[in-house]
Amino acid sequence: MSIDSIATDTALKARHRALWASGDYPNVADLIGPLGKRIVEAVGVGPADRVIDVAAGAGNAAIPAARSGAEVVATDLTPELLEVGESRAGQEGLAMSWRTADAEDLPFDDGTFDVALSCVGVMFVPFHQPCADELVRVTRSGGRISLINWTPTGFVGQLFSVMKPYAPPPPPGAQPGVLWGNADHVRNLFGNRVTNLTTTTETVPVTQFTDGAAFRDFFKAYYGPTIAAYKTIADDPARTAELDHAVAELADRNLVDGSMDWEYLLVTATVR
Repeated sequence: MSIDSIATDTALKARHRALWASGDYPNVADLIGPLGKRIVEAVGVGPADRVIDVAAGAGNAAIPAARSGAEVVATDLTPELLEVGESRAGQEGLAMSWRTADAEDLPFDDGTFDVALSCVGVMFVPFHQPCADELVRVTRSGGRISLINWTPTGFVGQLFSVMKPYAPPPPPGAQPGVLWGNADHVRNLFGNRVTNLTTTTETVPVTQFTDGAAFRDFFKAYYGPTIAAYKTIADDPARTAELDHAVAELADRNLVDGSMDWEYLLVTATVR
């Protein structure tokens, strides 16, 4: 990698860290807390397993994995999120490791882990293939991979479509995160390096919002990608009003009897 490429990559990682450190992502992740238990159960994590949670945030999957008795390492590019997770784990008396790390270049030897997890985590790293390569590399032969990713057609996928015209442009070569919620895309990323790859489309109910405006205001305050979109158009009141309306209207359309069902793809696979 050239000096210019290294500088570009360093700047990109810094922006990515800042994005997820803005707002209060752990507060957002609490909306979907049940997904952590779901991903852990999907591959039967237990006391005999050494587990890595990649792009762990504040540990939505890592903490349930530790509750099972597994040895867990939670990694994320954003140390502010790991600090929250470490505090939460400490309150439960859970012994875990929390380590700042890049999902595209994990600082572990080949085959270190029995299980690799990522719960709506690696899907937000701009370049997909390096993440898939690292998930396979650090998982031993016969080990398991389990992922939960938002689908392109589900509520969160629709939210990103609504925000896209207002958001800062992605880096050259980056792929949309919700592609990780497409089963064929995930199969292509892993190729023949895994067996028993299964994909299941499921939903998680979100019941914290009374109407679309309440959802919009919460995400404007706490969710990094939404904060970034509004920051990009902060000097344009008309476009801000457009986005305000679009986000609230999307949420209202998806609210039924006080609940929204957020669709995700659950992926499980075994490393060859």
